[in-house]
Amino acid sequence: MVLSPPCAACPHPRCVAPFARLARRARGAHDLDPSSHTLSPLPPLRAGPSCFFQIRIVFCMSDLSLTIAALRATDIPAVERLDDRAFGPGRFAKSAYRLREGAEPDFALSCVARVGTLLVGANRMTAIRAGDAPALLLGPLTVDPPFRERGIGRALMEFSLAAARAAGHRLVFLVGDEPYYAKVGFRRVPKGRVTLPGPVDPARVLYCDLAEGAFDSVSSAILRGE
Repeated sequence: MVLSPPCAACPHPRCVAPFARLARRARGAHDLDPSSHTLSPLPPLRAGPSCFFQIRIVFCMSDLSLTIAALRATDIPAVERLDDRAFGPGRFAKSAYRLREGAEPDFALSCVARVGTLLVGANRMTAIRAGDAPALLLGPLTVDPPFRERGIGRALMEFSLAAARAAGHRLVFLVGDEPYYAKVGFRRVPKGRVTLPGPVDPARVLYCDLAEGAFDSVSSAILRGE
């Protein structure tokens, strides 16, 4: 891995710090081929103490292709570290976390993304109930910040949804932004149709029918799976 020094256009510590953190992480990734990655800062959008360095990551895809695979128990520690970097401790207070707390994800439906041997993304699917109807909760969907906006999140969701459909599951819920998740078939739950534990913005409660009409009869509280 080749790391070029920060651009001299903006030496302010707030601009240099993100690059330095990524450099430290890169030096810790001993299993990467040093010749396969090139990381270099793009020029800042504007000079001055408020700008942050953009990091361009160029992959030699013949050596380090993106792979999506089912989640394994041995992946969990790395996935939790990824969640820490992406979301911080605030995630523990969210309603969706309360549904997942203490429950194991369905390993056959959950997945991880790797570039080479570096874990860069993950998605989990957890069993829940919508009243008497079995359902799944998608998330947390996590992509390491330097690897975002490369289609990895969508690839993870498509893997999990296809696996869930093939296994006979009918309905998936999540809490998130509708414009992003609509790309893979999620729609906003009509107001008042379901409730979640704890406060949540109703506009962010979404569902996806894996079988036609699966959501039609649902009008109840979403509960932890058995």
